[in-house]
Amino acid sequence: MTLTFARWKNETHQPLVLHPLIFISGATSLGLLFALQEWMDSRFWNNHVQLSILLQAWGAQYFIWGVLCWIVWWTMRRHIYTADLKKMLLLFLPMSIFVSVLEEAIWVMLFPSLPMGKPPMPFLQRLSFHLDAELVDSLVIFWSAFFLFKGIGYYLRYREKERMAAQLQAQLANAQMRALRMQLNPHFLFNTMNSISSLMQTDVPAADLMLEQLSRLLRITLHRGDAQFIPLSDEMEFIEMYLAMQDRRFAGRVRQQLNVEPDLHDALVPAMILQPIVENAYAHGLSRLSANGLLSIDARSVGDEALRLTVINNGVGILPAVPPKSGSGVGLANVRERLQMHYGEDHSFSLSQIEGGRVQVVMTLPLRFAASPIEQTTGYGA
Repeated sequence: MTLTFARWKNETHQPLVLHPLIFISGATSLGLLFALQEWMDSRFWNNHVQLSILLQAWGAQYFIWGVLCWIVWWTMRRHIYTADLKKMLLLFLPMSIFVSVLEEAIWVMLFPSLPMGKPPMPFLQRLSFHLDAELVDSLVIFWSAFFLFKGIGYYLRYREKERMAAQLQAQLANAQMRALRMQLNPHFLFNTMNSISSLMQTDVPAADLMLEQLSRLLRITLHRGDAQFIPLSDEMEFIEMYLAMQDRRFAGRVRQQLNVEPDLHDALVPAMILQPIVENAYAHGLSRLSANGLLSIDARSVGDEALRLTVINNGVGILPAVPPKSGSGVGLANVRERLQMHYGEDHSFSLSQIEGGRVQVVMTLPLRFAASPIEQTTGYGA
């Protein structure tokens, strides 16, 4: 089977510099440079040698070295990467002598006129002549290539460790995100069931309707599965259903305003990122009003790179810190932690009291869209 570049790269995951064509052509080019240097030296010492002969001799010699070294690396690379001193002495030292002699034999065979300026000699005598002159140089070439390959082996193992560490980190982050999502669902269910329980004392039909709406919300959650990011339109559908439940519970005491720029419907946001903030607005602000409550949700772009989500309520402002009740404080802490894990420092989150005693939560996220258009949303909120 032909060794194509794509197959070679897929099978070995090696640096491009070790592709056989690049490696052998690089070695041959080095030989040609030595030939040119020898030709210039010969002219300096007034010892004229044809450049073509030198190019052929040096080029052929380093071409052979390129082929042999690459074959050694291809067949012995795992041993080279892990070679200790004992293996170098027992395995690679004899191999270096064998390869050096083999290279010299092939080269002498290709050029029967060598050595130049000497009377014709038999093959073995010519081989002995060149080994006497060049064996040390050949060993240097072999061991230079050996340590080059060994260095590349260290580099590849370092890259592999980095890749595995990054993969492990991603798996850990994913597990943490999944744990946070699993924490949110019971928290949301717990608070909603409490609301339904309270409503059962005063308005049974409303409580029954809330149970039905809760069932639909849980189906949406099940439909989303483990998806960490969803289109903003899906998140808003979920929020609209949740607001309908709250509107039923508070019997029209809270007016709701939603404003989403049309171009942002397919923008990706972390799943269930708004619900804890809205729930917090009701639990700690709007639930304390007897009338004229206002909850506003706004989504707009900031330039071409950021998405800003704003939730404002005109409840009772930010109250002084009180001892936490069971289950309180989970929502906002969860939102902050998820944003940090998703975006690192590339986001902002603020909770502040603004003019008129209103409480404002602002999240600024990187503006991202799915690689392919979202064709279907949950459709539950339609």
